[in-house]
Amino acid sequence: MQLEIKDLHVAIAEKEIVKGLSLTIRHGEVHALMGPNGTGKSTLSKAIAGHPDYTITGGDVLLDGKSILSMEPDERSRAGLFLAFQYPSEIPGVSIANFLRAAVQAHMGEGEELEATAYYKRLYQKMDLLKIDRKFTARSVNEGFSGGEKKRCEILQMAMLEPKFALMDETDSGLDIDALKVVSEGVNQLRGPKLGVLLITHYQRLLNYIVPDYVHVMWDGRIVKSGDKSLAHELEAKGYDWLKHELAAV
Repeated sequence: MQLEIKDLHVAIAEKEIVKGLSLTIRHGEVHALMGPNGTGKSTLSKAIAGHPDYTITGGDVLLDGKSILSMEPDERSRAGLFLAFQYPSEIPGVSIANFLRAAVQAHMGEGEELEATAYYKRLYQKMDLLKIDRKFTARSVNEGFSGGEKKRCEILQMAMLEPKFALMDETDSGLDIDALKVVSEGVNQLRGPKLGVLLITHYQRLLNYIVPDYVHVMWDGRIVKSGDKSLAHELEAKGYDWLKHELAAV
């Protein structure tokens, strides 16, 4: 199984942000996408997920060989995509347990009904796996949460929905080092042969805890350099200016 991004072009309000990007992510692989602010990393993830503010003007996105561009966001989710937001929204008055139950029900086939006992058994199994206190699910979704708690809530959503491919938009944003370790441990618990991950980040520090199989650098709407985890260490040591000079010389 694979998620294939083919020569993708994405615009916001008629301004092109992603300018012909191609990338293939297979099951079991973790790809890190790095780059300075404004290069189109978050735009890419939101466009793939179907955010209405982003217009795909060229190229295609294939999930297991089938284009998803004509699908609504909920259809893309049911097909196996998951987007973890940089800034998750608060939903006051809706408990995490009820929110997750509705999400899991929405992914089931027409006429299928989610049985409560089975749901809570599975929920608690996932929470135990991720080392999350069971009292957590009684709280309203993200209301009054710290940055680490919000990201942990998203990891729990991912665990329950069991996507084929996860797009993780700056999962390390706003996290202190302790929260970063906790969230990274959760991602690593879910990592495996049935999941492909695109991990979007500015900083190499996240990749100390979630070690990628591949690292890509995005610049001006395109992937301009790819390598293994050593590329992230090079970026940490040199910054992005050296890459700018390298590209200018081409």
